[in-house]
Amino acid sequence: MAAQSSTSSRSRASSHGRLLLCSYGEKPVLRISGTKENPGCRFWGCVYFEVQQGCNFFRWADPETEVEHSEVARIRKKLSMMKSRTKAAEWKLKVVAVLGFFGWVGFLCLLLQSWSKATQQCVIPLNLV
Repeated sequence: MAAQSSTSSRSRASSHGRLLLCSYGEKPVLRISGTKENPGCRFWGCVYFEVQQGCNFFRWADPETEVEHSEVARIRKKLSMMKSRTKAAEWKLKVVAVLGFFGWVGFLCLLLQSWSKATQQCVIPLNLV
């Protein structure tokens, strides 16, 4: 009985109580989108899709789907922008880290050089006696 009710609910494509029919006069079939833009979204399509030419019946199964997709698209765009900003910030951080490293190495070299000069000046010659 559960299989019968699910089959009848799939073939019963109603939108607010109206029976949907394609241009062939057939009840549309509930399908699931496999496109990148709408993966896994349910829609009603002609029963003869990819079998006969001429019928391009299409309607989203969930009316809010279009609104959800615009929101998802907005969030994806925002995520993409945040990823690119993060990559730019990571690159800048690497440049600063390399410059900082070479700055410290240069500082240590100068410090050692000045220390070695200071120790050379403090040597007392022994041949004065």
